[in-house]
Amino acid sequence: MSFKQQCVELSDGRLMPLLGYGTFQNPEIPASKILESTKIAIDIGFRHIDSAYVYKNEKEVGEAIRSKITGGVVKREDIFLTTKLWSTFHRPELVRVGLERSLKSFQLDYVDLYLIHYPISIKAMEKCKDAGLAKSIGVSNFNRRQLEMILNKPGLKHRPVCNQVECHPYLNQSKLMDFCKSQDIVLVAYAALGSQRPTNWVDKNAPFLLNDPVLGGMAKKHNRSPAQIALRYQVQRGVVALAQTYEQKEMKENIQVFEFQLPSEDMEVLDGLNRNFRYFPVNIAAEHPNYPYSDDY
Repeated sequence: MSFKQQCVELSDGRLMPLLGYGTFQNPEIPASKILESTKIAIDIGFRHIDSAYVYKNEKEVGEAIRSKITGGVVKREDIFLTTKLWSTFHRPELVRVGLERSLKSFQLDYVDLYLIHYPISIKAMEKCKDAGLAKSIGVSNFNRRQLEMILNKPGLKHRPVCNQVECHPYLNQSKLMDFCKSQDIVLVAYAALGSQRPTNWVDKNAPFLLNDPVLGGMAKKHNRSPAQIALRYQVQRGVVALAQTYEQKEMKENIQVFEFQLPSEDMEVLDGLNRNFRYFPVNIAAEHPNYPYSDDY
């Protein structure tokens, strides 16, 4: 099966590639770097591109996608593009405004998936889907309680198709994953390889996931990279994994995640690495009543 066929079906019937290219960037990295790396990712075979308004690089991501469409590398329908509604657009009358601003930056007519970035306030985005501006809608950084608030909403027309959360062997989100599966909600893992460690988000003393000796030993055993093991762990669980790197060699390695499988005993060992550690605890919002990480899951 080719990479393009490695997809998960969303509850609305659309297909999402199991491996995505993440475009979150350190503030120290120029947006032009994202432009070039996104072009390379598409050339290598990535068809799922994950972006967000708050990343401040939608213009460059859109330019990369459009250049590859113009060059005949892909068609628009080949690309699964995600972006996210930032917290400054949470009032119902601003939700569509926020999406239209993103589309203007992308210079595209629609996104494939529009997510509520953080559950600081809860609101509907169904009108964006009805208008065709977003093919699917979902959420990010929601816990079980907050997902249930949406699922139990009277008159709900479009269920969230996914929940994008931090997820990696140090934070495997097994309880949340099981709940999402029971509700036909796809779990999407950001920071699947740990983190680039941006100083304004991540503690400088945080452990380096890809330096973990268990990951390293397993990589050596299978003649793979630690990143490939971490990504294979996710896709084998049915979790969509977002991988980010600016290095072409690493992109090529990451996309090879579908060329091998991990035996069940290795999956159990990786499960055992869980320590409920977050690279992105977002402590600045810890006192908010909808702070998503205050619940067990």
